[in-house]
Amino acid sequence: MRDPNPSAGETARWQIRAVRYDEAAVRAMTEAVQAYYHSLYDGPDDAPVDPGEFAPPGGRFFVGYEGERPCAMGGWRWIEPLPEMPAARPVEIKRMYVDSDARGRGYARQILRHLESSAKAAGADAVVLSTGAPQRAAIRLYRSSGYVDVPKFGFYAPYASAVHLGKRL
Repeated sequence: MRDPNPSAGETARWQIRAVRYDEAAVRAMTEAVQAYYHSLYDGPDDAPVDPGEFAPPGGRFFVGYEGERPCAMGGWRWIEPLPEMPAARPVEIKRMYVDSDARGRGYARQILRHLESSAKAAGADAVVLSTGAPQRAAIRLYRSSGYVDVPKFGFYAPYASAVHLGKRL
């Protein structure tokens, strides 16, 4: 599926497609992101992820393709409202990633906007996510996209280096 709202810098070769979380392209990029996490945190992302949570109506998952090469991904899943956040229907963004050789082309921002717009179209009123303090570029992306600190939630709530961000849609 072609992104119906092309962003600045988007070309005809760049497309965002809805996919199943268990597709080969997602598995390959998940392995790459886990290797990246090993380099940052001396271990993988251990947060539980159920592939079924990213299938409609529970969520969505997308891969960005440059031509036919998968190079970016991200998904969202419904979560329970957070007690200290004024949102009745929040979603959590998971597995945002851009391959190292495709960075600097604006793909992360385009995937993020697509996640937000698809979540809003599904009825979400807020988006939250967690990342780690060593992921400075990701944090800059989120903050420049309107994300602010939110109460700690989920698997990484007890981790001191975890950064929890959110945005009203």
